[in-house]
Amino acid sequence: MSDKIACTHCHLEFSKDVMIKDGEHYFCCNGCQGVFHLLSDEGLDSFYDKLGDNKLAPPSDQFEDASNFDSPAFYERFVSVNKEGFSEVSLIIEGIHCAACVWLNEKALTNMDGVVATNINYTNNKAKIIWDDDTVKLSKIIEMIRAIGYNAYPYDASLQEEKADKERKEYYLRIAVAVFATMNMMTIMVAQYAGYFTGITPEIKHILNIGEWVLSTPVLFYSGWPFIRGTYYGIKTKTVNMDTLVATGAFLTYIYSIYITLTRSGEAYFDSVTMIITFVLVGKFLEVLSKKSVADTLDVMNKHLPTDVQVVENEKVVTKNVNDVDVGDILLLSVGERVAIDGELLSGSGTFDESSLTGESEPIFKTVGDQLISGTVSIDADVKYKTTKDFAHSTMSNIVSLLENAMNNKPRIQQLANKLSEYFSSVILGLAFLTFFAWLFYSSNFEQSFMIAISVIVIACPCALALATPVATLVGLSIASKRGILFKEAALLETMAKANVLVLDKTGTITRGRPKVIDEKIFTAFDKSLLYSLLLNSKHPISKGIAEYIYDDTLECFALESLHNIPAQGITAMYNGKMLAGGNALLMQTIGINVTSSSEGSEFFFAYDGEILAEYELFDTPREDAKEAIKNIKKLGIEIIMLTGDHQRSAKKVANLVGIEKFQYDMTPEGKAKYIENLHKEGKTIVMAGDGINDILALANSDIAIAMGNGSDIAIEVSDVVLLNDTFSSLYDSFKISKRTFLMIKENLALSFVYNAITIPLAMMGYIIPLIAALSMSVSSLLVVGNSMRIKFGYKD
Repeated sequence: MSDKIACTHCHLEFSKDVMIKDGEHYFCCNGCQGVFHLLSDEGLDSFYDKLGDNKLAPPSDQFEDASNFDSPAFYERFVSVNKEGFSEVSLIIEGIHCAACVWLNEKALTNMDGVVATNINYTNNKAKIIWDDDTVKLSKIIEMIRAIGYNAYPYDASLQEEKADKERKEYYLRIAVAVFATMNMMTIMVAQYAGYFTGITPEIKHILNIGEWVLSTPVLFYSGWPFIRGTYYGIKTKTVNMDTLVATGAFLTYIYSIYITLTRSGEAYFDSVTMIITFVLVGKFLEVLSKKSVADTLDVMNKHLPTDVQVVENEKVVTKNVNDVDVGDILLLSVGERVAIDGELLSGSGTFDESSLTGESEPIFKTVGDQLISGTVSIDADVKYKTTKDFAHSTMSNIVSLLENAMNNKPRIQQLANKLSEYFSSVILGLAFLTFFAWLFYSSNFEQSFMIAISVIVIACPCALALATPVATLVGLSIASKRGILFKEAALLETMAKANVLVLDKTGTITRGRPKVIDEKIFTAFDKSLLYSLLLNSKHPISKGIAEYIYDDTLECFALESLHNIPAQGITAMYNGKMLAGGNALLMQTIGINVTSSSEGSEFFFAYDGEILAEYELFDTPREDAKEAIKNIKKLGIEIIMLTGDHQRSAKKVANLVGIEKFQYDMTPEGKAKYIENLHKEGKTIVMAGDGINDILALANSDIAIAMGNGSDIAIEVSDVVLLNDTFSSLYDSFKISKRTFLMIKENLALSFVYNAITIPLAMMGYIIPLIAALSMSVSSLLVVGNSMRIKFGYKD
């Protein structure tokens, strides 16, 4: 039989053959090994001196094997690789219920070798973790989370409701015990207070105290267990949090009351113990419900997407999981079903509801050749379509990904609030001790001094401070997404609220982006197939407008060579050794052809072998809602500037139509970027809205880049905000939502500071008893959550 050896951490003895050897140390499991190294890294080795020969329960017994997180199946479903080659995963962290919990997890994980970034959303406990898989495995990250007293499981929208129900039931049970004990405690309190005024024998008073002791014990150790557990792990990791304040206040009151009961001297305060735990627990539960109500946007989006689709394979229809569908597969879609993957309509036609994406209730008619967008619903059509993207890269999946990233990235004002929260609880404990000794010195009454100190501890609420920003931010992001406005980061709400300049591209942003030919001049007869072939190689709206104008069934598509798209000028190519050129007057001058320009619209010249063959005049009418939206944006105190590569007359006409006084014309992409740089030098905070490739440099140089919904993929990629519904009024809505959200954040912070500035001094002066302190603490958090909901006013769905 093998010799038994004690685990270095828990001191339980096992056969040496099954132990994990780590240098000179032996561990019974990965959990003990992880805790040992965590304590060593944090400088808490003295823990083992204090432990002595006592034994611990191995921490990993309550969890499934963390190595499951490293399995190929788990990686395939939940882990993605970003552009930098790092792995990403979204997890739900169990056990988080205050800002200090978030801080502790972020700090512990970020300090691990190989962990690049950790962002935890306090409102829904969702963590986005980015790490180098070659340096650290996900299982080690999970073990670290467990080692500091929490647990993690992969985020899956389909399981979120089940998890939420489990959490609610646990709260229900803990609250039921607390309320039952509190109600019975109140009966005893009536007798206590009646006896206080009319007289009561010591024996009866002692019996009543014992009854209160019995009732308060399950409230403290069962209903109050989340606070005790949080305090334990706070002490273990050298952090002071809200749990520390609640548990310390309740536990000290409990111990003091036991002393009073056993010695039969003074007044016991078991009623304060139950009231503190009950009020704070109910407040936390209402807070959980409130946070869930504003965090449902992602889960609703995810749950509405189908998990299976009907795929046509070898003339048979088979059911496949959406993740198994490849680009080019043929899918069937029936009436009432939701499109799961982006694609192109092959057969059938009908109307589709795109309101979930754009916020617009008007159905869109689609026919063969039109694009189907994931997340939209077929109202009256049974169709067949070909996928153009896989599920992970389809529109709705991208939207969900953008929202997840936005919710996990904290605004600068929230980072400041979180920093203050870190020190807040420690300061409050210090003030409580000072208050105790000051009152003891002043009054020489230990009982009075003790209860005043308890009130100071209980009334302080770091959670109100911690909730001030994330709840308001989440409400703002949720409203914006429902209106077809996607912020890629929550921090952008703050930046946009502070913006004072809006720079607009003309074509496709202010205008519809679909210029129509209003005049055609043919100078020399030519084969229009040459022009048509050239136009097909450009995505510019002017090229599309002319191609649509000249198209007929007789046109051919020639193979062209040496194609060059020249930003803000046009396109050139070679055909049969001769140059084809199509573009504005500047392009003609660049290739040595002199032209005169006199049109108020956009001009397009077509030249072949150095000779102008035709001229087209086009005009792109402004969007119907542009003028009204621009007027409303100006009322917000924002200066509006239009930048365009078009000539002066066209630019001036459009600017006059929509009410823009300041504009720049004949601008190259580099010129637009330089103009924005100069605005930055003047101390301006700039929002730039554009839709084309020629806007990329300007978008990249602005503080906030906004891409219209019909813009190029590259423009959308570099943008910070995407307007899905492609209406100009959405631009105004994005400013309005940002400013209102930022206002609510500042109001929430002010409420939190005012609350603490008033109540803490009152508690220190002895005007607030622990019962009122517990009630006030809960109300302050709910007040912040309720105030955040005011963002919704004026944005009804």
